[in-house]
Amino acid sequence: MIDLKMLRSDPDTIRASQEARGDDPALVDAALDAEARRRSALTEFEQLRAEQKSLGKEVARAQGDEKQALLARTKQIAADVKGLQAEADAAEAQLKELLYKISNVIEGAPPGGEDDYVVLRHEGTIRDFAAEGFAPQDHLAIGEGLRAIDTERGAKVSGARFYYLTGIGARLELALLNAAVDQATRAGFTPVITPTLVRPEIMQGTGFLGAHADEIYRLEADDLYLVGTSEVALAGYHSGEILDLSDGPRRYAGWSACYRREAGSYGKDTRGIIRVHQFHKVEMFSYCAPEDAAAEHQRLLAWEEEMLAKCELPYRVIDTAAGDLGSSAARKFDCEAWLPTQERYLELTSTSNCTTFQARRLNVRERVPGENGEKSETRTVATLNGTLGTTRWIVAILENHQQADGSVRVPEGLRPYLGGLEVLEPVTSA
Repeated sequence: MIDLKMLRSDPDTIRASQEARGDDPALVDAALDAEARRRSALTEFEQLRAEQKSLGKEVARAQGDEKQALLARTKQIAADVKGLQAEADAAEAQLKELLYKISNVIEGAPPGGEDDYVVLRHEGTIRDFAAEGFAPQDHLAIGEGLRAIDTERGAKVSGARFYYLTGIGARLELALLNAAVDQATRAGFTPVITPTLVRPEIMQGTGFLGAHADEIYRLEADDLYLVGTSEVALAGYHSGEILDLSDGPRRYAGWSACYRREAGSYGKDTRGIIRVHQFHKVEMFSYCAPEDAAAEHQRLLAWEEEMLAKCELPYRVIDTAAGDLGSSAARKFDCEAWLPTQERYLELTSTSNCTTFQARRLNVRERVPGENGEKSETRTVATLNGTLGTTRWIVAILENHQQADGSVRVPEGLRPYLGGLEVLEPVTSA
């Protein structure tokens, strides 16, 4: 949720942000109108309540016709007060509804839509398979040769876009995610195994029940949602709390299964395990002081790149355009690994600075000293998130480290998590 103070003092910035995102700037004016009506009704309400209290004393002293007139006035004021309270409540409800529709105010994101990202840099070297004398196989063909990925039985049991990771495939995912947790722990994150079912207010608080709500699985009988990222559960972890951030950001690394309906993505990346309904992920999540959020965002990006370096993947870093941001993100950086068989980049990580947007919805605050030595007060914190490892990384690892005989070289950073294994060998037996 955007800051109500900012709505009043700087609506032009919010309108410009809405326009940059391709969202409706008229929501800002509608929210301002609702806020004005709410404040006007409350002002009249307070004035009449004051008169109502004063008349109560006069009625006690009055007699005869004067008393009857005062009683009639008191009755009218009571009705007016009730009406103004209802008017203020209705305006407040409309204001809240409108505020939930306004996306976070962008901070430095380039303008434009999905294709208007800015490439910040390239890292690593893209292999020349032609020079090596063989044509690369895609990740599914490699995975099937390793007996690591089984999409046929996944579809038989659960339907399209489901799969089994078997044998070395299961071990490779565990190696990747354990390496991510170890790195996060060394960086000061608290590892967390999070719930994968959350209440509607938590899902809404993180901003996932907006334009992309159709991508979320909902259990109607229980009124619970399956999360698409542990960001949701971690954002809700401290909802309604006051945090002590005097020693710096509060950081968590959440490991969870994730579920996405992938609505509207029919025909996209249907082969293999690029775009699936269920996967595992280790997600970084940080609560920090608002003025430290931009620097924390850069730290999260650096940790993502450290993990990509462990996997020895060529990648690029992009600054996502405003029109391609989720509603909660003020800015987002993606790391995209090179996919040899498709000759394109594939998103492996995202890190978003959500500023105070989620925390304001979820009422997460910190206590800070008051001005001029006055007693302490509370303010909304900032939240940030970033991917540190997910099932999709297996796609890039298999394709970029494949060898001509169908084997796959294990990146050195993952070898300790695979018992020192250096090469994944194809399975030739029946």
